[in-house]
Amino acid sequence: MKILIIGNGYVGNRCKNAWGEEAIIADGHINSKEDILALLDKHKPDAVLNAAGSTGKPNVDWCETHQLETIVGNTKLPIILAEGCQEKGIYLLHMGSGCIFYGDSPHADKKWRESDMGNPTEVTYSRTKWAADLVLSTLDNVGIARIRMPIDWVPATRNLIDKITTYPKVIDVENSVTVLDDMIDVFYKLMEKKASGIFHVTNPGTLKHRETIALYEELVDPSHTNEWISGEDLVKQGLATKTRSNNFLASENLEKVGIQMRDVHVAIRDTMEKYAKVKKDGLNKIEGEVSMVC
Repeated sequence: MKILIIGNGYVGNRCKNAWGEEAIIADGHINSKEDILALLDKHKPDAVLNAAGSTGKPNVDWCETHQLETIVGNTKLPIILAEGCQEKGIYLLHMGSGCIFYGDSPHADKKWRESDMGNPTEVTYSRTKWAADLVLSTLDNVGIARIRMPIDWVPATRNLIDKITTYPKVIDVENSVTVLDDMIDVFYKLMEKKASGIFHVTNPGTLKHRETIALYEELVDPSHTNEWISGEDLVKQGLATKTRSNNFLASENLEKVGIQMRDVHVAIRDTMEKYAKVKKDGLNKIEGEVSMVC
């Protein structure tokens, strides 16, 4: 399978490194349907992965003061890619975000399904991601892979491990999360199957920040300390301008196409053990503009 990756950032490069010669990262900027058509004619891929988008630096609060850039990166670009891929009959896998959901779902288990409507009331990043999902999900030969809080053994500024262990104050919350090794495998299988529809690419189970940091202190840095605060305190203390998305996702559609992911607690221990080894060995970071991280 030949894969064209849109997005020369952390996630795009992690996928490229895993898939080797089967994948190529597109160069240049895509501003129109003609731009993506030229790339498709040049590389002739079997599938396209959109790993590009606008999340802001140092966090999604940037999107509130750069709304048009966020709209272009998270809503307009995916539509342009879909235009070109539809014209050429090439499968498109778009990396979406579970950050379109806020709080508990109306279901008894409080988990959001792929068919549920998003509820991003005020956050620009979440609204632009939901807008792309709404239109792309109407198309055949398009898959939407929603991820949540990526966790990886490769140190990086957007890796959840690096993020929460560098903050002096951390919110005490529980969420669905995505372990990158598992995500990369799922992405490949979705493209192999040309699976259409929406897929929650999150490891079964939920994870508390307390659990992640406890594992970090056990395996990486026993001297680590932080202060625990509530989600409301995050905004009240001026550490964020908008409330963050916290939620649990059910991954029903992956099961329907025969794809499974490891339990989150098994996956996070394996990942943290690898992360600890990388830290000990002093492996250089893989940096870049990571897309769809919230």
